[in-house]
Amino acid sequence: MSGLCGWFGRPSNPEGASGILQSMVGTLSRFDGSPVQIQHGNRHGMAVAAPAGRASAAVSNRCAAVVWGTPSFNDDTLAHVARTSGSAMAVIDAFRRYGAECCTRLGGAFAVAVADGDSGDALLAIDRMGVHNLIYTETNQGIVFASSAVALHAHPATMRDVDWQSIYHYVHFHTVPGPATAFRNEQRLLPGQFLHVRNGNMRLGRYWQMQFVEDEERPFAESRDEFLGILTDAVRRMGTSVPTGAFLSGGTDSSTVSGLLGKVTGKPAETFSIGFAEPGYDEMEYARIAARHFKTAQHEYYVTAADIVEAVPRLAAIYDQPFGNSSAVPTYCCARFARENAMQLLLGGDGGDELFGGNERYATQYRYSLYEKVPGLIRRGVLEPLGRTLPGGGKLPPIRWYRRLVELASTPMPDRTDAHNLLVRLGIDNVFTPDMLARVEIGGPQRLMREVYDETKAGSLINKMLAYDFRFTLADTDIPKVMKSCELAGLPVDFPMLDDGLVAFSARLTPEMKLKGTKLRYFFKEALRGFLPDEIISKTKHGFGLPFGPWLRSHKPLEELVMDSLGKLRGRGFVRSDFLTKLMGTHLAEHPGYYGTMAWVLMMLELWFQHHCDRPA
Repeated sequence: MSGLCGWFGRPSNPEGASGILQSMVGTLSRFDGSPVQIQHGNRHGMAVAAPAGRASAAVSNRCAAVVWGTPSFNDDTLAHVARTSGSAMAVIDAFRRYGAECCTRLGGAFAVAVADGDSGDALLAIDRMGVHNLIYTETNQGIVFASSAVALHAHPATMRDVDWQSIYHYVHFHTVPGPATAFRNEQRLLPGQFLHVRNGNMRLGRYWQMQFVEDEERPFAESRDEFLGILTDAVRRMGTSVPTGAFLSGGTDSSTVSGLLGKVTGKPAETFSIGFAEPGYDEMEYARIAARHFKTAQHEYYVTAADIVEAVPRLAAIYDQPFGNSSAVPTYCCARFARENAMQLLLGGDGGDELFGGNERYATQYRYSLYEKVPGLIRRGVLEPLGRTLPGGGKLPPIRWYRRLVELASTPMPDRTDAHNLLVRLGIDNVFTPDMLARVEIGGPQRLMREVYDETKAGSLINKMLAYDFRFTLADTDIPKVMKSCELAGLPVDFPMLDDGLVAFSARLTPEMKLKGTKLRYFFKEALRGFLPDEIISKTKHGFGLPFGPWLRSHKPLEELVMDSLGKLRGRGFVRSDFLTKLMGTHLAEHPGYYGTMAWVLMMLELWFQHHCDRPA
C-alpha cells in the first residue's frame, strides 16, 4: 500500500533501469493503487508509493529525494521549504546543508532516500521509533533498498538466500529481531538510524537514541497538563485531515486516543472494536464502556475461526519476515472493517505501555529485583541453600515455588526475562534437528538480548526495560504487526502515543512515575483520572488475544490448515520430525492452549517459506 524503493549506484543495464524501478514500486501500490512518484538519474533510481499527503518526491540540481510518511522539521527554514515545496525538497535542502546530520532536523514518522547525482553521496534514514521500515543490501550494482522484501526482491541483482540464524531467532522471539532480516546479506535500519554513502563507502550511524533524565522532579499538575497538551495536539495533527477512525480495545491507550479524537474533531469518534465469541477472550465489554463514556460511533466485529483461515495465508505473504504474533489477525480484521466503513486512516494506541510502564512483566521484574537488595551473605548463605535442603522439595508445590523464585531472582537481567520462553521450556534440542543447531549460534538470542539491554544508559530497572522493549516489543513486533495488517487492509495508520514530543516527555518522567512499587503506568493513569472511565483505569491488560487453541479443536478447516502446514514444514528438515509428530498428535489434543502457540509460530513460518522462498521473485 505504501513505501519507497530504489538503488544507489550505476545499473549494469541503464536501458532497463526504468522497468526495474517500475516493477519494484508496483509491489508497493498493489493493494490500493496508491499514486507512484519516481526519480531516476545516472547514479540512482528512487520511487515512492503512498496516498496523498504521505509521499513526496523532488529533484533539484541533480539532487533527488523521495519521502514516505509524515515527517516534520525542527528547523524553521526547512519547515518553510516543506510547507511551500514539499518534504522531499526540504530533505534535499537539509542534505546539502548538513549531510548525514540532516536527520537530526527531521521528526515524525518517515523513511527517506536522497542522492546527489554529481558526487554520488546518498542517504537512507527512518524515524526515531521505527514506524517506517527500510531494508537494504549491497550488490554488484550498488545498494538496493526498499520498505518491503517483496519490492527489494523485484530487483534482479538481489538474492533470496535464507539466513538460518534468523529463522532460529524467529522461533525463539516469534519475530526476526533487527537489524537482521530473514535473508542473508540483507539488513534493515534500526529506529533512529541512517545509512550514508560517500565516496563509495557505506557508513551506518544513529542520529537519535532515547536519553532518560531520571532525577527531574516536577509538580504533578504541571506534568499532567503538559502531557495532555502534547497528546491532544498529536491526535489533532494526525486525525483531522481525512475521515479517521480509532482502534478501540477497551484498554487505557486505545480508549484515550478514541476519547481525544472525539474531542479534537468535535464529533463522535468512529471507533472499531474486535470481539471473540469465546469465554475468557472477549473484551468487548470494556470497549463498550469506553464507547458509551466518550459517546463514540462504535463499530463492532466478531472474529471467527473462518476469518483466521482466510487471513493467515495473506498475512504470511505480506510480512517481510516470518511473524508469529497471532494478534495480527484481529488487527487486520479490524482495519479491514474500518475501511469497509469508509475510513481513510486509523489511529492506534501502540507505545503507551513502553513509554509509561504498562506491561505486567515490569512489576514482575521489580519484585525479583527486591531479592537483589538482600545482602549477598544472606542470599548465598541462607536463602539459596534453604531451597536445596528443604525436605520434599521435589514434590511439594510450596517448596518447588520457593526454589523457582530463588532461581529466577538470582538470574541477572535480561536473562531472567527469558525464563518463560516457550522454545526454552520445550527444549531447543527437542525442537530443532542437530543439523540445524550445528549451523546457528545457539546462544544468539541471549547475546542479542544482553546487547540491547546493556546499551541503554539508564540507571533504573524500569527505564532499562522500557528501552529494551522499544526494540523487541515496539520496533520488532507491535509496530510491524499493525503497519502490515493495515497495509493488507489498504488503510494507513498513525500512532499518537509515539509522537516525538510525547516520547521526549516520557524520558523526563522519574522512574517512580512509571512504576510506583508494582503499580503500572502510575503517572499515565493518574493524569487521565476523570477523563477515562474508572473501569478502564483499573482493568487488567488483555489486548487482542486470539482463541486459537479452542478453535483449533472445534473448527475443521483451521485444524486442516495447521496440520497441512506443519506436515510440509517437516519436509524442510530443520525441525525435528518426532517433535512435529508429538505436537500434531498428543500435544495439541491434550493442551491446545499451551502448545497452540508453538503450532501457530511454526505454521506461520511454513506459510512464509511458501510465499517468500518457494515462489519466483
